Amino acid sequence: MSSKNVTPEGACFSEEKHGLGGGKKTKIVATLADFRADETFIRGLYEAGMDVVRINSAHTTEEGAAKIVEAVRRVDAGIPVMLDTKGPEIRVTAVDEPIPFAVGDRVRVRGTADGTTSTREIIYLNSPSALDAIEEGHRLLIADGELELTVVEKADNELVAEFTVGGNMKSRKSVNVPGVRIELPSLTEKDRRFIEWAVNNDVDFIAHSFVRDARDLHAVQEILDRHKSPIKIISKIENQQGLDNLDEILEHSYGIMVARGDLGVELPAEQIPVVQRRIVERCIAAKRPVIIATQMLYSMTHAPRPTRAEVGDVANAIYQRADAVMLSDETAVGEYPQEAVATMTRIAREIERDEERLPPITDLNMISVNHEITAQLSRSAMRASLNLPVKYVVADTVSGRTGRYLAAFRGRRPVVAVCYSIHAQRILALSYGVTPILRNPLPQDRYQDQYRFVADAIDYIETNGKLADKDLIAIIGGSFGSQYGASYMELSEVQRLKER
Repeated sequence: MSSKNVTPEGACFSEEKHGLGGGKKTKIVATLADFRADETFIRGLYEAGMDVVRINSAHTTEEGAAKIVEAVRRVDAGIPVMLDTKGPEIRVTAVDEPIPFAVGDRVRVRGTADGTTSTREIIYLNSPSALDAIEEGHRLLIADGELELTVVEKADNELVAEFTVGGNMKSRKSVNVPGVRIELPSLTEKDRRFIEWAVNNDVDFIAHSFVRDARDLHAVQEILDRHKSPIKIISKIENQQGLDNLDEILEHSYGIMVARGDLGVELPAEQIPVVQRRIVERCIAAKRPVIIATQMLYSMTHAPRPTRAEVGDVANAIYQRADAVMLSDETAVGEYPQEAVATMTRIAREIERDEERLPPITDLNMISVNHEITAQLSRSAMRASLNLPVKYVVADTVSGRTGRYLAAFRGRRPVVAVCYSIHAQRILALSYGVTPILRNPLPQDRYQDQYRFVADAIDYIETNGKLADKDLIAIIGGSFGSQYGASYMELSEVQRLKER
């Protein structure tokens, strides 16, 4: 377990392993494989700047995922864990060994429910109904477009397709059909098992793959509601349907992941930067965390240094004001995992120093901002930080909403969010510029003392950062207790707060 810092008042805080705010505002999500479920390895990533651990259910078992969670909790109980589902995707079935195809080769394509092995003559897809929506002239892209076929003939139960891009076809590779809407179930049986597992194993986020509309999210939320689970849903946008229904998906999601792998297969490559920027802007306006994912530092899977283009890609996501950037193979199976996290941390720190191009977003037309007290107070705190020498913004939050709203305005000053549950602390670890802290144990009369959280925050900042008596702090709190939400914004010097 992590060490603790204890104040004279008896408040006990989880130690922030990489300092107050980690020296960066942009958060880092790192993917872990079960063979690396090692406490020393995870601590190295955490100290290098990792904020959130991701587990990809497509590449592990429930037992392997449990090993990762257990190791993460031994490093620090405040590290959030995100579980990716497989989602409604089409794949080729298993092959006995990689099958070589050349341009011009023709094969039959069929659907199967029993996992029949694909061969040189017949390629089987894991969904029997997938063929219904595919017509002559449609393209099938296998393994993120490494292989490409065009349908030249359609019969009752099969397609005839010709390879236009050849290569070796391996087992269970993804299949994309650009521009075609294929009806698939929202959840696979494996997804359902893993969501049930997540409920019972202290997971904080479900990142649901291939979200097409709100119905896909309802299927996940129904399981969570049945178990009264607080797990938050991150929607992965990976296809045209997801883009078309982005507004309704946002309404039913805690956050969004821009999954550029499959999205880059569905759309022309030159459109991805435009789509990425549009999604980030919409998420900020909706006050939802947004993660940029896929191949951000991919060359570091096998090399100790990134390419200049990759550095520019990460920098671009930070300039666009994404909450988080993500590493996949780089940390899951790569040869330089800690170096990849450290590199991403250095890029974030350097870009965030460019304050002229990273101003607070105080004038953006945020959804519902004029009708929500918390959002209005959060914007006022950010504006005050521009006009006055405010050192920190401090808030208390029961659900995490106040911290998330403060993050949406992308202020320049660190935000310290005092949380009342470990789950609130963990989910805020994904939000831009927010350092969530947990006061534990919680006195029974905590909610009746409306200023107690300010003393907690000052104790924490003095332990982990720098704070002088004349420093100015912006405070957002609730006059009637935190469980009733924010109701005031206050500006005060540290000395006066201590005297109170």
